[in-house]
Amino acid sequence: VQLQASGGGLVQTGGSLRLSCAASGGTFSSYHMAWFRQGPGKEREFVAITLSGGGTAYADSVKGQFIISRDNAKNTVYLQMNSLKPEDTAVYYCAATKTTVWLNTGGYDYWGQGTQVTVSS
Repeated sequence: VQLQASGGGLVQTGGSLRLSCAASGGTFSSYHMAWFRQGPGKEREFVAITLSGGGTAYADSVKGQFIISRDNAKNTVYLQMNSLKPEDTAVYYCAATKTTVWLNTGGYDYWGQGTQVTVSS
């Protein structure tokens, strides 16, 4: 499975961005699809996941702020990011897995290349 993330950029505090991750080479609908992020000098952390059978989960830090969704017909997962803050600045990665170990980076089989999100104060 190949993943291609896009949609990052520079935005002011309070602004919004929508990230996309297009998948190819596999049965997209069978994968749990997630977003992680890695801020400057920080470890990569879980942000949100949309499960193959339906359902979503979020890190506490983004609940009520970010919305993850998927379009299986387009083999694409999205991350709508609202009310952005400087602490949301990071490289955002999409990832795919079929395991249930989806809070940790080690549980993922496939990763996109990352897209930079910078929130200015």
